[in-house]
Amino acid sequence: MRILDEAFFPELPGYYKGKVRENYDLPDGRRIIITTDRISAFDRVLASIPHKGAILTQIARFWFDVTADIVNNHVVAYPDPNVVVGKRLDILPVEVIVRGYLAGTTDTSVLTRYKRGERQIYGFDFPDGMRDNQVLPQAIITPTSKAFDGGHDEPLTADEIIGQGLLSKERWDEVSEKALALFARGREMAATRGLILADTKYEFGIDGVGNLMLADEIHTPDSSRYWMAESYQTRFEAGERPESFDKDFIRSWVVARCDPYRDPIPEIPDDVIAAASGVYARAFEMITGGRFVPDDSGDSVKGRVRANLAAYYPEAPWGGA
Repeated sequence: MRILDEAFFPELPGYYKGKVRENYDLPDGRRIIITTDRISAFDRVLASIPHKGAILTQIARFWFDVTADIVNNHVVAYPDPNVVVGKRLDILPVEVIVRGYLAGTTDTSVLTRYKRGERQIYGFDFPDGMRDNQVLPQAIITPTSKAFDGGHDEPLTADEIIGQGLLSKERWDEVSEKALALFARGREMAATRGLILADTKYEFGIDGVGNLMLADEIHTPDSSRYWMAESYQTRFEAGERPESFDKDFIRSWVVARCDPYRDPIPEIPDDVIAAASGVYARAFEMITGGRFVPDDSGDSVKGRVRANLAAYYPEAPWGGA
């Protein structure tokens, strides 16, 4: 299987490794972001899924293009299917999660907290008697702290964000407005393709002159929860998990076998890995309306990426790529 499980290139400067992406800061203020095939959940890497990185990058590219009228984004170029070159931003210390349903499996999800008996969550009041995966009266923002050091994200309310000085009220109002507008656009477009965009995560940053910009990814199966609209109501009424193609596919397999926050993660079988790759390919095709064709050029995915980034090596003239 052609897998990009790491993307370290000593030829490039300013290396930084995240759970899924590997980044390089260039001297001219651009950042190279390489999406590997690693899949992360529960604050750890679970496995690597063939073609996942390319699929996520191309889905994000689709959404960046169709939401640029709502908020500017960081994209400068796409030199490889797994790579975006973007403007380097000061990332806001808050992850912005927008939810349209009572759903989720992580400790910070509204469903997990609701099932623990909480009824005031992220500053919102929830009534008794709600059911798993029930639609909310309106989309809500459930922000968390941004764990830059690999630690745990912690739930926040809007008042806490402002009170702790994480963001000014004016900036938080701007972020909230843009996030809800992006989510509304995403739900509307997903519905035309027979999908429900149940929730998603946005990451925003500030450029050198103080402008808010969308960074990272947008409306991908890793940052979002998509359900099949046709089967949702039947499954909801039967108390069944909605049919999906997001990374809950892997999350649910893990949760059924261990406590992912405390126990070692069991090795995920090859057939589950292969099925997950198929889920991502199907996601690309349903979300974008196009067909996913893997780029199998080069002797490996890493070799192809290295060749496509040659123009960005320090000895290359800056600005030539």
